[in-house]
Amino acid sequence: MSDPRAPEGDDYSATVLGSHWFTGPPEPAEVTPDRVDGSVLRFGPGVTAAMPAPFPLTAGGPPRRAHRAAGLRRYTLAGVVLLAVLAYLGWQRFGPALEVRDVAVTTDAAGPPCDTAADVVAVVRTNGRPGTLTYRWQRSDGTQSQQLTERVPRGQHEARLHLLWTFKGAGTYPARAELQLVSPAERTAAVEFTYRCRP
Repeated sequence: MSDPRAPEGDDYSATVLGSHWFTGPPEPAEVTPDRVDGSVLRFGPGVTAAMPAPFPLTAGGPPRRAHRAAGLRRYTLAGVVLLAVLAYLGWQRFGPALEVRDVAVTTDAAGPPCDTAADVVAVVRTNGRPGTLTYRWQRSDGTQSQQLTERVPRGQHEARLHLLWTFKGAGTYPARAELQLVSPAERTAAVEFTYRCRP
């Protein structure tokens, strides 16, 4: 008895309809790659695993930041040292000017021997800054020296200024020598002594 649902015709066969269970699905048609990237073939929209790199790769992020931080510290230290040197040089050049703290004039209290010179010494104490002292000597015999200068180097806190006053002949002469400091400040200091020469 035939199945009323079966299609009509001589070509129908239950064996033919079930043949895929024995032979499997039909062979797929050959698929060509849609693009070629180097030596990796990619098929369709999927993503294939990348080929290994021909050289080792290292992560460059953290070491580079550490190197950058070390370089920044080195340059910061160099910058601080440079600023300190510039500040010191600026202070040396444009800092406080030469200042006079004290002036004193001395000589041998006994006075010079016959027909010799008295060595009168003025000691000018300063703040140790570099500069120039301008001064003159005034003697009690009415003579006065021309304006003189003395260069004071940096770090020197004392300048010695000499007056050689020559005496000749027999007799006694009360003498007075005065230092007149003109700059950097006006100061005066004097010493008195007696020249004695017996014939």
